[in-house]
Amino acid sequence: MADVAQLLAANRGYASARASVADPRPSRHLAVVTCMDARIDVFAALGLHLGEAHVIRNAGGRVTEDVLRSLALSSHVLGVHTVVVMQHTKCGLAGVSNEELQERTGADLGFLPIDDHAAALTEDIDLLASLSYLSGLRMIAGFVYNVESGEIEDVVRRERP
Repeated sequence: MADVAQLLAANRGYASARASVADPRPSRHLAVVTCMDARIDVFAALGLHLGEAHVIRNAGGRVTEDVLRSLALSSHVLGVHTVVVMQHTKCGLAGVSNEELQERTGADLGFLPIDDHAAALTEDIDLLASLSYLSGLRMIAGFVYNVESGEIEDVVRRERP
């Protein structure tokens, strides 16, 4: 377990030296939906800096109701027009069934397991592209991040005029 005192001490150092970004709108008009996996340093992997993108994380980097809520706000209120959905290799949701995950967790939830990254990304990208309230999204892309090499595979894209 993380020692809370260590976290607070680290924050004091961070707060005294951090870059300040005044505008809540991401300067690159970008949102990234990715997995909560601790091996993914989203900003470093994509060459991003503080203030350039919204980062939305969940188990598997899947498009869920909460992701849709966040993207509706990102696109309509905060100027986002590009979304990247980035899954990754060696994900805990890969190669297991929803039933197995329900049994392991004791939770009666839809975990959105991933049998095939290309299929899952295409499903999620097609969903985003189909929603009229997200019509302001001009580019929607699906990537797979390799946790061993750090390389990204460009899997699927949908571009709107």
